[in-house]
Amino acid sequence: MSLKISPARSLPAAVDVAVVAIASDKCSDRALKARKLPAAALSAQGFTGAADQVAFVSDAAGRSVIAIGVGSSKSIDDNRLRRLGAQAVRAGSRSKRVGIDVLDLIEGRSAAEMASGVRALAEGLVLGSYRFTEYRSDPKPVALTAVTVAGVTGKPATDAFAQGLKIGDAQNFARDLVNRPGGDLTPAALAQEAVKLARRERLTIEVLNLAQIRRQKLGGLLGVNRGSTHEPRFVKLTYTPRAPKGTLALVGKGITFDSGGLSIKTGEGMMTMKMDMGGAAAVLGCFAAIRAVAPTCKVVGYMPMTDNMSNGDATRPGDVLTIRNGTTVEVLNTDAEGRLILADALSLATEDAPDAIVDLATLTGAVEIALGGRIAAVMSNNDAWLDDVESAAESAGERMWALPLPADYRPFIDSDVADLRNISKSRGGGTITAGLFLQEFVGENIPWAHIDIAGTAWSEADDAETTKGGTGYGVRTLLELARTFTPRRR
Repeated sequence: MSLKISPARSLPAAVDVAVVAIASDKCSDRALKARKLPAAALSAQGFTGAADQVAFVSDAAGRSVIAIGVGSSKSIDDNRLRRLGAQAVRAGSRSKRVGIDVLDLIEGRSAAEMASGVRALAEGLVLGSYRFTEYRSDPKPVALTAVTVAGVTGKPATDAFAQGLKIGDAQNFARDLVNRPGGDLTPAALAQEAVKLARRERLTIEVLNLAQIRRQKLGGLLGVNRGSTHEPRFVKLTYTPRAPKGTLALVGKGITFDSGGLSIKTGEGMMTMKMDMGGAAAVLGCFAAIRAVAPTCKVVGYMPMTDNMSNGDATRPGDVLTIRNGTTVEVLNTDAEGRLILADALSLATEDAPDAIVDLATLTGAVEIALGGRIAAVMSNNDAWLDDVESAAESAGERMWALPLPADYRPFIDSDVADLRNISKSRGGGTITAGLFLQEFVGENIPWAHIDIAGTAWSEADDAETTKGGTGYGVRTLLELARTFTPRRR
């Protein structure tokens, strides 16, 4: 959708439809009439201002109005504003020009709270407008071409609004990557997307090809790639501000398609496996808006890229791989491949001695069993860093839940023939034991967090700012984490 989104002091007369947010405690006949809204018509549709209600009416002047319920006025937060923005563009998609008046929702907030609110609203407008039509021969046209948001005035608010648009675009970029078929978005093609991004955003990039990956002794990446006809890539992307205050490392799993290898998945299990590079997509999405949030720290992304296939010389169950840091791993299930390529990436990140590391990966089916499709799992070797990551996720409106890394679970990944095995001896706790495996490749004194996004990287349904298909989960959290990052004493 080619959509122009702009802030304004008041709604222009030229809009075709006005979006009005109505709180449940401000939905009386008297309150509605004061806003020149038809109380009887809204009541006839059962509209009470409850969260997520949508009604189509005309106001006293005959103008088309979309009423959107936002729940209690006391509960309106950034998440609700983000959701409102998405609902507004969805509901107004049949009109050419839509206007939204949000002054009554943000007035009374502090300057910082107002900026945060309009940033979230702008994100929602962009996210709600997302469509993936690259492979449609005749995409259905969308009438909506312009959205004007009234009540956003003053430089702090307009700057925050512009930042929100950029963040929304970055998340949509990650969605595009996740939604592209694995046969098209090969490791080389994904690496090329990173190159184009680096040029556009003036970032430093290094792309390792197969020969260079061999020289770097990235045994996990080579082992997973062994069954593929497409060469692997390893991408290192760097943002460096003036006088950087510390270094934040971001690691993203880049499996462009996962068949399971010789431990092959079912047909149904492969249906969405083009999304197995959702971690790398989130890291790339973060870099797409990194200059918009202007972190004061250096940010470095590490992304191993391959597909996981099963040709005649694919890695076999029982084979032993040697990871970059010298650790040997017995591969007992080739469908537990993500941790193998992340092991190399975490080893490289550790060698660069950053102040903190966070990795994102569509790593385990177990996480979706535990937390469903809307909450990611997070694990960490450092409580203070875990708090920082959770705080960033909460501010960004991306839900996650902390799981432990108990020492008495560590023996479950001991191998009889190598240093480690790539699957647990226990049937339970698969997400936790995967986290324990990754922890083996992180420097002992480096704060690290692992976010398992296997459930949250893909959605089976549209819901406000979430669209069926790739979600771009993690982009907003990483940007907020980078924006607020301060190195801690070790």
